[in-house]
Amino acid sequence: MCGILGLVAQTPVNQLLYDGLLVLQHRGQDAAGIVTAQHNRFHMHKGNGLVRDVFRTRNMRSMVGNMGIGHVRYPTAGSSESPAEAQPFYVNSPFGIVLGHNGNLTNAVQLNQELFREDLRHVNTNSDSEVLLNVLAHELQRSTKNYHLDPAAIFDAVSGVHRRCRGAYAVVAMIAGYGLLAFRDPHGIRPLVFGRAENEFGTEYLVASESVALDTLGFHLIRDVAPGEAIFIDEKGNFYNKQCAAAPVHNPCIFEFVYMARPDSVMDGISVYETRLNMGESLADKINRTMRHLDIDVVIPIPDSSRPSALQLANRLGVSFREGFVKNRYIGRTFIMPGQQQRRKSVRQKLNAMSVEFRGKNVLLVDDSIVRGTTSREIVQMAQGAGASKVYFASAAPPVRFPNVYGIDMPTRHELIATGRDDDEICREIGADYLVYQDLDALVKDVSRLNPSISHYETSCFDGSYITGDITEEYLAILEAQRGSGMPLTSTGASSQLDLNLAAVD
Repeated sequence: MCGILGLVAQTPVNQLLYDGLLVLQHRGQDAAGIVTAQHNRFHMHKGNGLVRDVFRTRNMRSMVGNMGIGHVRYPTAGSSESPAEAQPFYVNSPFGIVLGHNGNLTNAVQLNQELFREDLRHVNTNSDSEVLLNVLAHELQRSTKNYHLDPAAIFDAVSGVHRRCRGAYAVVAMIAGYGLLAFRDPHGIRPLVFGRAENEFGTEYLVASESVALDTLGFHLIRDVAPGEAIFIDEKGNFYNKQCAAAPVHNPCIFEFVYMARPDSVMDGISVYETRLNMGESLADKINRTMRHLDIDVVIPIPDSSRPSALQLANRLGVSFREGFVKNRYIGRTFIMPGQQQRRKSVRQKLNAMSVEFRGKNVLLVDDSIVRGTTSREIVQMAQGAGASKVYFASAAPPVRFPNVYGIDMPTRHELIATGRDDDEICREIGADYLVYQDLDALVKDVSRLNPSISHYETSCFDGSYITGDITEEYLAILEAQRGSGMPLTSTGASSQLDLNLAAVD
């Protein structure tokens, strides 16, 4: 999971891109990058770390131009810490292209071999995003004649990308001297929205992973980029779009609504906040059916993403809702921190239990999900240490039993606490007195009732059903072997400051 931005404006975009990345910081805290374009010249700066740490005043001043893209990356276990793997990535032929990507290509190895043997292109990093960039570059070269590029040729190239690439990808790219390109995989797994702003200088367009970036930057949300669709905005602000996939279907990732996205975002026409309220109601109904024998004194959320679900759950149960944990907001999200020891340490640094809310009470803790179980185990111990008489645990999501191969860091089964265990065994593993999970059918209804036009979601981490149809047991075994050996997998990747003069085309 990463965050991407693309902007075509009538005035300098560097500050807007910086501000937008701050809003999307929750989607990636490992690296950040911005590229701006001034006619046929790119200005790039990227590096490892948070947005506020990567960019300094001198960097911002050097990134001139009225068009640009930005990226924040989250780390995956085994991924390289080299700044060379931060995004956006760049190739100089044809035309000069920079690209930022959110997702994961499931056939990256095959594509890398094709690029080397057939397309005569070289990939420098272990990132699937650089593979995707080179596939796009090759398809652009194939679709153009005499280096004449127009929207029709660009959309033809995106169609070529869809034919060759498998997996999840939401993409923003810039073509030097031409404009901004954005497209989404034919399943629409990872989110991508775009909006428009009108000011005294003219019309401006913004593409982003989440609508919250549009809200905070003063853009009006137009709609989501459709699965398989590409949009192109030239340097003058002219807008073009086309469906570039042969048979697109809509299967957005349901985990975005459970955990990844900000609650104030709207994706695929669905309010993230409202879905989490719905999750709380469904979970309360299940508790009423299966846990009526438990005497719950208080409902306490595990900050932050579970708060709407916990609040609605408490209201429906008629039980007091209290804030029992104080969060240190200067610690990163533990779910996306590589290494079990680092995650365990970070839980204690990030949360502190207030004993006044726990002492002598039967407490129902509510979290958005349970993935590895490390955080849940530590939090249960914290509640017990704060004096709770009983600690019950509720997950607003179903058990995570299967690897996610579409861009979320849960790639191996042995790391998932629910794999091979039933609810009672998981309950014992985390040390709770009782555990209840959301049902998958209920979760899908909680989301789809806000947009009935979408009937299917990407739910592979819960049910093991991989919608791209190319995930085999052998593929999963290779991923697990790579992760166990510490070999780099894929993921989004940043480098030092770079100015690229693209006036000459090879």
